Amino acid sequence: MKRYLLDTSALLTLRDDEPGADKVAELLKQAQAATIRCLGCFISLMEVLYRVWRDEGEAAGQLAYEQCLALPIEWIHETADLLKHAAAIKATKPLSVADAWIAACALQEDAVLIHKDPEFQTVAVRQEILPFK
Repeated sequence: MKRYLLDTSALLTLRDDEPGADKVAELLKQAQAATIRCLGCFISLMEVLYRVWRDEGEAAGQLAYEQCLALPIEWIHETADLLKHAAAIKATKPLSVADAWIAACALQEDAVLIHKDPEFQTVAVRQEILPFK
């Protein structure tokens, strides 16, 4: 079954109904129907929470976090192997710590990374780039 890992930017694209939201919504619809698997990295939960909190207040951040948990996404959490893989990516690529975790999750799960971040282009991971605003 094909796997897709939704980056934080994909989750926020859906939430804010930005260009590309239809693509993310379609992937989630397919995941709900069990024709594909949608995955997410644990660090994206924190990023959604803090970004929305910072921009719109704590209650909005909490709601956005809970909405992410309600989506048909399998959340990948930290393990020792994933930590080492993320550290190797961070040590060798110009990515943020969060993006290193996300890239490591996509690679570990052999998933197509769905995102808006040009920084991921330095990582040898299958990826689809959503349109920018």
